[in-house]
Amino acid sequence: MSYLNLALLNAEVVNYLKDNASLSAANIVLKGSPFKNITAQELAQQHTGILKSKDKLSLWHSTKGILFPPKVNIEQTSSSKTARYKASLISGKTIIDITGGLGIDDYYFSKVFDTVTHCELNVSLSALAAHNSNVLGAHNITFKVGDGISILKQESTKFDWVYSDPSRRDDTGGKVFKLSDCEPNIPKHLDVLLEKGKRILLKTSPLLDITAGLRELKSVSEIHIVAINNDVKELLWIIDQEHNSPTEIITVNFKADYKEEFKAKLTYESLAQVNYSKALSYLYEPNSALMKSGLFNTISEQYSLFKLHQNSHLYTSERLIDFSGRRFKILETLPFHKKSLKRVFKNTKANITTRNFPLTVSQLKSALQIKDGGTTYLFFTTQNQSDKVVLVCEKI
Repeated sequence: MSYLNLALLNAEVVNYLKDNASLSAANIVLKGSPFKNITAQELAQQHTGILKSKDKLSLWHSTKGILFPPKVNIEQTSSSKTARYKASLISGKTIIDITGGLGIDDYYFSKVFDTVTHCELNVSLSALAAHNSNVLGAHNITFKVGDGISILKQESTKFDWVYSDPSRRDDTGGKVFKLSDCEPNIPKHLDVLLEKGKRILLKTSPLLDITAGLRELKSVSEIHIVAINNDVKELLWIIDQEHNSPTEIITVNFKADYKEEFKAKLTYESLAQVNYSKALSYLYEPNSALMKSGLFNTISEQYSLFKLHQNSHLYTSERLIDFSGRRFKILETLPFHKKSLKRVFKNTKANITTRNFPLTVSQLKSALQIKDGGTTYLFFTTQNQSDKVVLVCEKI
């Protein structure tokens, strides 16, 4: 939309969208609009936004008077859960968001900052974010249309924080992952950001390599790896010019009613003492955020766990402990021999995982004739120097 069509909020339109909630956006368009002042495309956009916001943006979904942007903007924005997490990390008097977008992060920033400045190139998206902000009662957010870097350069005062979530799409709509390929180019403008902000919070793709990111940035004090239900959603980089100690890695995995956390200095990894052992009574599989950290030796030392093998990234112990990931009781350790294992597992149901193993899950299912499901978990992995084994487990 090139403007905000407030007619979408009329009661008869809201009811129409409710009555047609089961239809696809394409079918909404095909039906055409029964309203003179609303196009079928506008109806489809609002319809899609309502559906896609249900889990990701529950407050927006449940609040009357909210207008929704095109599908791509909802897909690219932070979820309520990750936005709240960002707001828990920082606070102060002033923050400027140079890539404001739908304004989800800024709404939560408005709870912990006196004033928030939202910058957005897209006129329609800026107007929509301002409208929704007003509906939600976040009246301490100022909306500016234009390039965030240019707006920042024109500011005469220094902000407590500068926030950016660079666009990870190129000119043809393809995904990019290097920071220097994103828009804005944060490494190129980093000195300007540090001149205008005391600290910087940067959100990047979960696929960005941490080592590569550290090469492109400087003065990184913390890196937060944020996952929801074992799916890494974003990396958060805190940049602080006054920081003079090793970068800290913080991993968090949000579950339904709790979260798994892990913290360690990045430099500890090369110094961590690792002990190895064959599978004992319990098996531990790091969650996706912990895996993304690459701190595999630190995990072993900090949790006082044995590693099965240098490259397996599975851990074991004789005594059960709390852990940032899945835990299993090891029922049996079997050597890997296809013929004998086929006799054991043929036509049985199991959940298969491979770690540091030459065959894929699909190859193993086919060779051993195992079906998906059940309560048995099979880990095909390597322990000791080169022993290929199957760990028969039950989940704790």
